[in-house]
Amino acid sequence: MSNKSKEPLFINPLNETSGLSINDLNKYLPAIQKIDDLKMSIDQMKEGVFLGLGTEGLKKIPDNSMDLIVTDPPDSPWMKMDIKGSPMTIKEYYNWNENWLNESYRVLKNTGSIYLMCDWRYSGMYHSLLDQKFKIQSRISWNNPKPKNHSSNITWINKVSDIWFATKSNNFFFNQDSELKKINESGQNSVIEMGISNFWYDILDIQTQKSIKGDTPQQLIERIITASSSKLNWILDPFARNGSVGLISNSMGRRFIGFEVNKDKVLMSMKRIDKG
Repeated sequence: MSNKSKEPLFINPLNETSGLSINDLNKYLPAIQKIDDLKMSIDQMKEGVFLGLGTEGLKKIPDNSMDLIVTDPPDSPWMKMDIKGSPMTIKEYYNWNENWLNESYRVLKNTGSIYLMCDWRYSGMYHSLLDQKFKIQSRISWNNPKPKNHSSNITWINKVSDIWFATKSNNFFFNQDSELKKINESGQNSVIEMGISNFWYDILDIQTQKSIKGDTPQQLIERIITASSSKLNWILDPFARNGSVGLISNSMGRRFIGFEVNKDKVLMSMKRIDKG
């Protein structure tokens, strides 16, 4: 056989990606699960991070099956697999968010909750969208030293981000005793004096082995999971990014489903969750 007739095994040779070695790629690439191949029923659920659009993945989740949704929606969502496309207009973005939130409402159990993280630019929009179907319980503001869309060309420097806490009904699960116990064990007396507040000024920007630069702090995700879920509950993140919610969910004894359109981030999620 001549050299001309030989074809490479890969169109693009495997290169190391940030945080992923060649060995990681060899291990996790063959194990990627795609949303297109996903089939689930209420009796046959499947854990993991799946490759594809979150809006499509949500359609594969059975009705009334998720206990908790924790997510940070993208500011520039992909409309098609592997194609980012041009930026959406504000109306298109509003409609896109409305669609995935409607699906989220469908898949949540009646006792379930959603925590939606956002910056101040879109906080009012999410309030309006959630109020159409969900029961809004609180807006949490947390100390975020590095919020998205940070700009030095403004008068007031933004150091706070919002989390909208909403439920499917007013009969929702909230583990107040566990959260108070956790705060008490941490020795944060000032927080105890305030009670369980919706102003989380004590969130620290500390990078740990479980953290990736730019990700939501581990402390914040743990607080949400402690308060609004219990062991073996199902937790969903439609926009999983590097898998922080999945990693922490699994470490706390919960079951996790995540969707992510970026293959590198899916691989990173798989590695982080696998290493625990």
